[in-house]
Amino acid sequence: MAIITIVGAGMMGSAMCFPASDNRHQVRLVGTPFDKDVITRLQKDNFHEKINMPLPEGVKAYQFEMLDDALEGCDLLVSGVPSFGIQWFSDNVLSRIPESLVVLSVTKGLEVEEDGSLLPISEAYLKREKDRGRKLSINSIGGPCISMELCKRLHTSVALCGSDSDIVHWIASLLTTPYYHIHTTSDVVGIECAVALKNAYAVGVSLAIGMAERSGCELSNPQASLFGQAVREMLRITHLLGGQTDSVIYATSDLYVTINAGRNRKLGELLGKGLSFKEALQKLPGVTLESISVITNVAHALHIRHEMGTANINQFPLLRHLDEIINQNAPVKIPWNEFG
Repeated sequence: MAIITIVGAGMMGSAMCFPASDNRHQVRLVGTPFDKDVITRLQKDNFHEKINMPLPEGVKAYQFEMLDDALEGCDLLVSGVPSFGIQWFSDNVLSRIPESLVVLSVTKGLEVEEDGSLLPISEAYLKREKDRGRKLSINSIGGPCISMELCKRLHTSVALCGSDSDIVHWIASLLTTPYYHIHTTSDVVGIECAVALKNAYAVGVSLAIGMAERSGCELSNPQASLFGQAVREMLRITHLLGGQTDSVIYATSDLYVTINAGRNRKLGELLGKGLSFKEALQKLPGVTLESISVITNVAHALHIRHEMGTANINQFPLLRHLDEIINQNAPVKIPWNEFG
């Protein structure tokens, strides 16, 4: 039995309690300062208000002020914060742990550098810790996994990646269950970039869902065509960044589940109905949309690379148009003739 501490009581962080607890590990869920009400309720009767169900029996909930207690004797630390919280996690959590403590990130996102480089979340964490003179083991997991379905123990297959194969296999041994199937790989860039990109492209594919509702008829061809272009562009970006194209399989399956349900599907659907980006956000108050930062950061990086002559932004017409919708207030006008 291991002690697993999860920081972040949002949807995916909380969902990770289920495979960890089912494997009879001691699980400690620590809320961020934004999770105070959730943790207070959990401490009262073990009911999680965000996922609308109890956590497995034995999971112990901690307010963030009790982080040191939650880390005592910890074997694995799981980062369950959203992508916009990684600086906070680095400053307030990673800075306080010993270098020997292994970290697993379930966060999806990409950070853009001045030269157009894109850093996966684990590499962004490592860079911050290197600046502090520290070296940590940061690993990541991603794939087709809707948090509520994980809580219901439905089957899924995900990819766990990291630079040390022994550590990666050890983490997999802690979390693999009869329903949570984990494959391991050393392709950190490929897995992390691909699963972050699926959030962006889920918005793009879901434009067709909103367009169908707006027209009052079924529109399968547009959605399928957008799906194909999304996969094509994810392959190109993953290759451009040095990842293995096989890793896009996990992003493709993750894209499939995301456009069937989820926050990014809803955003694309609202935009496809004709709402402006600002109007769509007003319909989604309090909803975390990591797709926005992924679209913005990746498009910005590609524009930088385009100017440097190391990439062609016009090879990514769907992503470019999503950036125009979100950051330039452009109406939805899918560039069908540029696909391919």
